[in-house]
Amino acid sequence: MQRRLAAILAADVVGYSRLMEADEMETLTSLKLHRRELVDSSIVEHRGRIVKTTGDGLLVEFASVVDAIGCAVNIQRGMVRRNAGVLQNRQIVFRIGVNIGDIIIDGDDIYGDGVNIAARLETLCEPGGICISRAANDQIRDKLSLSFADLGEQAVKNISRAVGVFGLTAKDIQALPDSAVPSSAEGTPATSGAYEQEIHFCQTKDGVQLAYARIGQGLPVVKTGHWMTHIEFDFEGPIWRQLYRELSRDHAFIRYDARGNGLSDREVPNVTFEHFVDDLEAVVDAAGIERFALLGISQGCAVSIAYAVRHPERVACMVLLGGFALGWKKRARTEGEKEAGEAMLTLMRVGWGQENPSFRQMFTSQFIPGASKEQADWFNELQRISSSPADAARNLLANGETDVTSLLSQVKAPTLVMHARHDARVPFESGRRIAAGIPGARFVPLESGNHVILEGEPAFTRFLEEVRSFVDSEFGR
Repeated sequence: MQRRLAAILAADVVGYSRLMEADEMETLTSLKLHRRELVDSSIVEHRGRIVKTTGDGLLVEFASVVDAIGCAVNIQRGMVRRNAGVLQNRQIVFRIGVNIGDIIIDGDDIYGDGVNIAARLETLCEPGGICISRAANDQIRDKLSLSFADLGEQAVKNISRAVGVFGLTAKDIQALPDSAVPSSAEGTPATSGAYEQEIHFCQTKDGVQLAYARIGQGLPVVKTGHWMTHIEFDFEGPIWRQLYRELSRDHAFIRYDARGNGLSDREVPNVTFEHFVDDLEAVVDAAGIERFALLGISQGCAVSIAYAVRHPERVACMVLLGGFALGWKKRARTEGEKEAGEAMLTLMRVGWGQENPSFRQMFTSQFIPGASKEQADWFNELQRISSSPADAARNLLANGETDVTSLLSQVKAPTLVMHARHDARVPFESGRRIAAGIPGARFVPLESGNHVILEGEPAFTRFLEEVRSFVDSEFGR
């Protein structure tokens, strides 16, 4: 059994027993027709997975709460049209509940509070309506043009704590303008128009060709390069695409593949921390930006710190997520920890490039333990195509040798540090130490177990809110 974060939709038919008692054959025939022509097709269009059906009800899992609610609205609006002309006492009407939460996967089935709350929310709905949890409402607040009514905290069966409930009535749903109805396409970021990236190349001072991408307009935000990126592949994938879309909505967002990764030169002889800092310098100079916000994620945090100390006049502010000032090799205190690190390097050289992803899955389970199957499979593949086994090992070794502890006190830029409280890849304490060492830095713990914060989890929304508020205020808006 495994766990992951998911959006869960629970639905059932209002008055099903009464309908069956009145005309069993007509009810079954009508329900099957509605399922085939509307419900099941809507689930497929919104990338859901039917977990189980229970006569008049069904349980559906989605990777995105936006897709789950889009599917729910589509079904309820469709049922209004399909019930037109049908006698009221013969109409099939659904109630739908949507929650986002941690679930337990056992084979094809799912369990846990995340599932139970969705089922309880469905029972709170009025016929033809939708009820969602507070967690789900927080996730869609800035993504969908829907306004759910706050129904307060409610006690539900078999759940020890009160659940925040938000609802749309059947009349609310019918009155929605077409422009406010979420379509399945809204769950997938656009790759044209405002979200079309430009890819460029530049050269470092030691002759390495680096690929960098620019997307969006506005004040510049530069994401420091880190291990396992591919500016084409990750722009379309379920791990990074929503983050890139959100960051480029109000800013010119620039990111790049560090040496040995993605579209940048592979198999380069010099892969060290100092060269990573040189890579950032080369990209910023080539992009022609003088002052910008710097975003560091994971190993990119240490690179960002070194650059900010080297060029204080160019860094308007700095955001660091999941970082460390001291690399894994220098953090290792016991012989066992050192041997484990060396063994990982050996396994990487042997197993990284294999078609069988079993070895790479070890890394995936550390980086994103809360991932859906789609996200985990994609991350396994990203590892294989982003770098060769030799380059991956060189990057990991360079990360292990990192030490910017002496630079922390020299950082002049306003800094926001965030770290997942249950990060399985980089200890939470590493983020705290960075924040404690940088003068005036603000520290925000994120409630997550993922090293890479995933779309759909509450920590993702919190991260974006903090970044937007901090960057905009420091740029003087």
